[in-house]
Amino acid sequence: MPTKIDNKKKYGLPEKVFFCSKCVISNQRPRITFDERGVCSACQFAEKKQTEIDWDGRENELVKLLDKHRSKDGSWDVVVPASGGKDSVFVAHMLKHKYGMKPLTATWAPHIYTDVGWRNLQHMIHSGLDNILGTPNGNAHRQMTKFSLEKLGDPFQPFIYGQKAFPMQIAVKYKIPLVMYGENGEVEYGGDEKNAKKATHNVGSDMINHYFSGFAPEDWVKYGISKSDLQYYLPPSQDEVDSLGMENHFMGYYKKWIPQENYYYSVENIGFEPEPDGRSEGTYSKYASLDDKLAGYHNYFAYLKFGLGRATSDAAHEIRDGHITREEGVALVRKFDGELPMKHFKEFLEYVQLTEKEFWAIADSHRTQHLWHKVEGSWKLKTPVY
Repeated sequence: MPTKIDNKKKYGLPEKVFFCSKCVISNQRPRITFDERGVCSACQFAEKKQTEIDWDGRENELVKLLDKHRSKDGSWDVVVPASGGKDSVFVAHMLKHKYGMKPLTATWAPHIYTDVGWRNLQHMIHSGLDNILGTPNGNAHRQMTKFSLEKLGDPFQPFIYGQKAFPMQIAVKYKIPLVMYGENGEVEYGGDEKNAKKATHNVGSDMINHYFSGFAPEDWVKYGISKSDLQYYLPPSQDEVDSLGMENHFMGYYKKWIPQENYYYSVENIGFEPEPDGRSEGTYSKYASLDDKLAGYHNYFAYLKFGLGRATSDAAHEIRDGHITREEGVALVRKFDGELPMKHFKEFLEYVQLTEKEFWAIADSHRTQHLWHKVEGSWKLKTPVY
């Protein structure tokens, strides 16, 4: 029987749950803050996007940055981490066609490609974008995924390591100093505000604390993963970063980040395909996290740990963007959040080599106790979104 994880202590979660007065996010999201109005930091940032930020000025900053790195001989001059999804397509395609850059897209392979995810990667490549696909050792990746599910309550953590590290490795290998990511998730979705007014982030401490759940790739050695198998998951050393003069930037600093608009852009410019079933399991949207058959379980375990699933994340951003009202968001969250993804459930269990009984034992071990109680034999959130 798995050991019960104390997520309240691990993530510093407050005992009393309350929700943002503007969106549907709660104070259980790690690192999120609220002002005296009860408005979350992500909504505060969204207000600034609409009223305070000089986007023309930000674009001028972007042009200066790109001119600094623009190649004179037509060689690659910017690395774009890209899955073929709507956001990375938006970044890479715009850098090439609006700003005249020569991007090299770097893709960290999903655990198990979906058909639509593979097609979208091909759409991106055949739209005229160069690509390098990095696929890690399948045995080590599977083992790390299973351990990550058990220890961290997130089967996606090994993927996140590579998603961040691989493009930087490619930048070092091909001596391309500029790496352009999409949005800064900490400020867009609620988290650490230290980089809210910056285009970049620290590739050391910020990466570990914001993206690695405080658990660096090297920490897996004590669980039997060899150092040689971890090479693909490690960012370049600080000496390599400094020697190259590497700059990691967020496009969301320079361009107002609107996921729905990115979707329309990718459909129009590369023929991006949405979820064939009309929506992704666990939410109402049809255009996010489509490429990996394991993606839904990352969101499901977030729901167990924080009471916040994919529908909450989608609805919160669309409320901030003015696409739906808070009342509509509440209804969508209540209908779709926490839905167990069943379409790939059998493949997921086979991949992490678990029985369904073992899966539920692990799931319950990560269910945060102050958020959940049983009602007539079924788990229910003590404080659902209101």
